[in-house]
Amino acid sequence: MPNWKVVLSEIQAVGSPHDVIRRKYLAALSKATGRNVIVYYSGWLQKREMLQGFPGFEINDADKNGFMMAIHKLDRTKGLDLILHTPGGEMAATESLVDYLRAMFSIDIRAIIPQIAMSAGTMVALACKEIIMGLESNLGPIDPQIGGIPAHGVIEEFNRAAEDIQEDPRKIPVWQPIIANYRPTLIGECEKAIAWSKEIVKQWLITGMFLGDPKAEVKARRIVRELGSHALTKSHSRHITLESARKMGIKVVPLEQDNSLQDLVLTVHHACIHTLSLPAPYKIIENQDGVAFIQQVQVHLRGT
Repeated sequence: MPNWKVVLSEIQAVGSPHDVIRRKYLAALSKATGRNVIVYYSGWLQKREMLQGFPGFEINDADKNGFMMAIHKLDRTKGLDLILHTPGGEMAATESLVDYLRAMFSIDIRAIIPQIAMSAGTMVALACKEIIMGLESNLGPIDPQIGGIPAHGVIEEFNRAAEDIQEDPRKIPVWQPIIANYRPTLIGECEKAIAWSKEIVKQWLITGMFLGDPKAEVKARRIVRELGSHALTKSHSRHITLESARKMGIKVVPLEQDNSLQDLVLTVHHACIHTLSLPAPYKIIENQDGVAFIQQVQVHLRGT
């Protein structure tokens, strides 16, 4: 008869009902495609009250631990379907994560976007060989942000101030308090961040999505220009639909063209969202075998 410790271990292995259902459908999706599946889900939409000053929702260096756990022991010859739901995050962490995923699976990675993958999430998707999107799915601009402010916007405002003051020096008092908020190195940091984001995404497109295409550089340059231009996208939060992505030249596969795949992907998506709607979980990294790295809010109960 199993003792107390063995029973507890079995309960912990099975997890909550949310875990059981989520893992059931992750396994079903992997079985149907014959590929490895990893979900990378953030609960930023469910826990908006935590957003202020909390970087955990974003892509960050701590996520590498989750992916290392999820990839360990997988048969990497089967490739990877990466299901993304994220607001984006740190560029350095994103670059490092893409480098790691490619080291594990080469370019045999498909990005699946059931709902939304913005900013750095879009950058990860563009590093894959193709992107699967539904009619309700969205990507986002890849223009970087510095301290939550669009880098392009900072440069545009600075240039506008310079032009206004050159035309009419009497406007100096108007612009002075605004420009005074800029730290000395901010403009340079913004310029470097913009160049960095464009450079790595262009290289990922050439060596991944358009590998072997004689027009790879031209196609990559166009995508980077359209997704990376603040003047064109107007806002960092702009939602890019499947059709818009396709017009840019991104390799997009409609989720709706395969009803069975669509049902499985959306079921996994719903299961992940239900999990993130619980009080504690705010990020899920999990594979089809139930190996999971789930980050949770520390809930402290006050005594009476």
